[in-house]
Amino acid sequence: MDLMDRIMELSRYGYFCSQILGLLLMETLGEDNPKLVQALAGLNGGVGYSGGVCGCMTAGCCLISYFTGKSAPTEYESPYHKAALGDFTRWFTEEMELEHSSVECRDITGGNPAKRLEYCPEIIASSYEKCVEILEDRGLM
Repeated sequence: MDLMDRIMELSRYGYFCSQILGLLLMETLGEDNPKLVQALAGLNGGVGYSGGVCGCMTAGCCLISYFTGKSAPTEYESPYHKAALGDFTRWFTEEMELEHSSVECRDITGGNPAKRLEYCPEIIASSYEKCVEILEDRGLM
């Protein structure tokens, strides 16, 4: 099954952007982390369905941080952490500004379910691919 087909399948199961990104990562890693997927639901619909920053941007940062963030009191974040996040957020902002004039969910979709179906699967796919690229380029994935 290709990436777009999998995104559409997960969407039919009732998952939204942020959760789909988390599920794709878990599938890629061969891991199962239902609590991560559950927590990512808080980013759906532009942070808590507020229409704010697109859930793909915030969840993409979470995916990168899954590999680079500080995980224990005696550990440090990866030296790649801030640069990887910066690379992703710059890319995301440039892409969304170019295509949709905004990084805000409310502006991208206008709250219109038809626009969500039209725009969101591609945004999810390109966000996932960019996260993987950033992580692979740094030897983290």
